[in-house]
Amino acid sequence: MRAKTGDRMVTHGRTVGDTDRVAEVIEVLGENGEPPFRVRSADGHESVVSPGPDSEIRSGRGRLMGRG
Repeated sequence: MRAKTGDRMVTHGRTVGDTDRVAEVIEVLGENGEPPFRVRSADGHESVVSPGPDSEIRSGRGRLMGRG
């Protein structure tokens, strides 16, 4: 899985009723676009993640919903 700054990381819900979580990639810490990534969620929380098989990267820049 590769990403660049500004991409979206979508983590799919694991059980019925769970919603997808979307975070913006704000820094790529691995080599050649590989994880780990520093991400920011719509509520402003930042974390460092190494995404699992329930996540995907979607290309594109722009603000997350809920960000002013």
